[in-house]
Amino acid sequence: MTERRNKRPPRRKPLDPARQAAFDVLRAVSERDAYANLALPALLRGRGITGRDAAFATELAYGTCRTRGLLDAIICRAADRPPKKINPVLLDLLRLGAYQLLRTRVEQHAAVSTTVEQAGIEFDSARAGFVNGVLRTIAGRDEQSWVDELAPPVESDPVGHAAFVHAHPRWVAQAFADALGADAGQLDALLASDDERPSVHLAARPGVLTADELAVQVNGTVGRYSPYAVYLPGGDPGRLNPVRDGAALVQDEGSQLVARALTLADLDGPDTGRWLDLCAGPGGKTALLAALRADERSTESGTATPVTAIEPAARRADMVEENTRGLPVEVLRVDGRDPRTRSGFRPGAGRRTVHRTGCAAAQARSPLAAPARRCPAAGQTAERAAGLGDPADPSRRSGAVRDLFAAPGRDRRHHRRRTASPPGHGS
Repeated sequence: MTERRNKRPPRRKPLDPARQAAFDVLRAVSERDAYANLALPALLRGRGITGRDAAFATELAYGTCRTRGLLDAIICRAADRPPKKINPVLLDLLRLGAYQLLRTRVEQHAAVSTTVEQAGIEFDSARAGFVNGVLRTIAGRDEQSWVDELAPPVESDPVGHAAFVHAHPRWVAQAFADALGADAGQLDALLASDDERPSVHLAARPGVLTADELAVQVNGTVGRYSPYAVYLPGGDPGRLNPVRDGAALVQDEGSQLVARALTLADLDGPDTGRWLDLCAGPGGKTALLAALRADERSTESGTATPVTAIEPAARRADMVEENTRGLPVEVLRVDGRDPRTRSGFRPGAGRRTVHRTGCAAAQARSPLAAPARRCPAAGQTAERAAGLGDPADPSRRSGAVRDLFAAPGRDRRHHRRRTASPPGHGS
């Protein structure tokens, strides 16, 4: 009896470096509203995680973030309680384990046992048992089976059904449906494409490097749509010399097209040469716009008028400055809704404007931007901040390109979902 009482429970094995990095990113997103595409690269560099381990950590962190709504619905059913009733740390562990079970080729035993062991380390045997029970329930069926049971009926709620099936927030799917208009029948195919794993895209800096030259240097493939795009086969783009030297940017091809569209937009009046980027952080589009502006002026032997980047969030403004260093950009750390800011960008002042309706800040912060994080009046606010006047009065409007972002990580998805971009991806 005495021996049994004194016997210590077996020592639990902590998560391997890749899973631990992914779990720490999930905690940072949940606890501090961190940017997943900033948190993960920093962790990987700081802990010396490279190669296949870095790729695995990236897949787990970004994949779990991208599909959080779907995972939470499945966890809710398997645990027989809503996510808000589950300890936040346990919930992130369950998300990590469930993603491995449903969307990777990780062996069931490995996905369950590693997650249960960490739950025991974080808490106790009772909670480890809870995690074990929930994950084994989830593992008893594949993703399609869970989706068939939990998705809204397609007959009465086609948008909600498509959103759930393809792991999108409903409001994002609705925005896509609205944008498609008469082609709304393509929504399912669009969301399916958007739910594919993102590839890494580079943008060759105009006037410095062509896409063909960049593709040769990085062993990549020239993009299909943007004249600056190059697709990478894999690896960490931050280690590539053209990226480190500033000759190339890490940027999704869709974001490149938004910047290019701005330069080609028709204007209602004369082009005064002022380009304005609202909600500019983290500065990917600003950098490409500034490079285009610098290249344009160099061919004309003139001085490039700076691109004005407005970003009220201090951290994101720092990122804009870092991503545009050496380019003709002025960064204003102000709120575009402030009348004092708007006074400098009335009609006739800011002629080409790019802004993000739907609140890009929410998109970039969380891989599943909740409806509560949306900015319903973002379009109207941006119109006024850009000096575009009354949206209903064409006489007071200038050229503008509006950029509607989906949930982070879909740079592509995004932007495959843009917040789940590979390390270094910028918007």
